[in-house]
Amino acid sequence: MKAAVFHGPKLPLSIEDVELDKPQDREVLIKTVASGVCHSDLHFVDGFYPYPAPAVLGHEAAGIIEEVGKQVTYVKPGDHVICCLSVFCGNCEQCMSGHPNRCSNKAATQRNPSDKPRISQKGKPVNQFLDISSYCEKMLLHENAVVKIREDLPLDRAALIGCGVTTGVGAVLNT
Repeated sequence: MKAAVFHGPKLPLSIEDVELDKPQDREVLIKTVASGVCHSDLHFVDGFYPYPAPAVLGHEAAGIIEEVGKQVTYVKPGDHVICCLSVFCGNCEQCMSGHPNRCSNKAATQRNPSDKPRISQKGKPVNQFLDISSYCEKMLLHENAVVKIREDLPLDRAALIGCGVTTGVGAVLNT
């Protein structure tokens, strides 16, 4: 599968082959249909913020569910989804009190270090940027990193909701 791989600051992204693992219990495999290029992604490429390489960047995305893990009940293959930066565990005190944006157990949405990585290249791990990595033909995400949307919503527009739209709405409501 093709992905735009980040190898470090001030270096161009390189289109390369990467591998995705199969979805574990609470993970979903998504065909990436659209991905925005957020200015914050460019900040990492330009070296303004450090990020370990290699990595697949991108976090504004929309796609179609292809496969789900055994415990996933929220979405099914064929569902249209957008990706969210605010992945949450769903079980901690913050999540249970209606504040998943303040999740105190995000580690529950990650794989154990001893497990196979979600993204790899020639047997070596590739970092998943902001729990999404949308500059890839497919994404493997925790189920709590997606929101199901209507099928008639154009995915190229929906991709912007997860970051660009929410950032704008947050600026208007909080300023």
